[in-house]
Amino acid sequence: VNIDYLKKHADELKRVAASVLTGTVTASLLINKLQSYPRQNNLMYVLQSYGQLVKTIFICKYLLQLPLRHRINTQLNKGEQLHNLRVYLWFGGDGIIRKKQEKQQQVTARCLNLLTNIVMVWNTVYIQEILKQLQKEGYQVDEKDLEHISPAPFEHINRLGKYDFNDEIRLQENGLRALRPPVDKR
Repeated sequence: VNIDYLKKHADELKRVAASVLTGTVTASLLINKLQSYPRQNNLMYVLQSYGQLVKTIFICKYLLQLPLRHRINTQLNKGEQLHNLRVYLWFGGDGIIRKKQEKQQQVTARCLNLLTNIVMVWNTVYIQEILKQLQKEGYQVDEKDLEHISPAPFEHINRLGKYDFNDEIRLQENGLRALRPPVDKR
């Protein structure tokens, strides 16, 4: 990264940042305009150089700070768990959208997103109930532990089996089913 080059064109960077921050121009419009020029202009080189500087600083922090790597890895694992939930829910068609029209493809993708969101909301509500129950039983729930909880587990979802629409399900005062007792995994 050429720091002297960035210092020389710092005023241009400040003008671009002010324009984006004040809403005079959107970031997407700025990028579209810069990309439409036949040859890259000076501002494009300055922005690329600044981006390289930011990326270099991040990579150095990532390599030197073990807690940062752990945090990023935790988030990546949550993303993978969300991906695995979508794969699990998308059991018909081997994960391939076979519709020919774009509108039908969008409907299919939106249905998968809706189903994924439903599962995540359900999980989030019940995870909150579990945390309340643990606190009620005297367990200390540390805020740092919540970073490791994902709303995308799916082992409890029966996507193919028997469905029972029993009207006699007893709901608690909060409108939720009672939590199951923990399973002893010894």
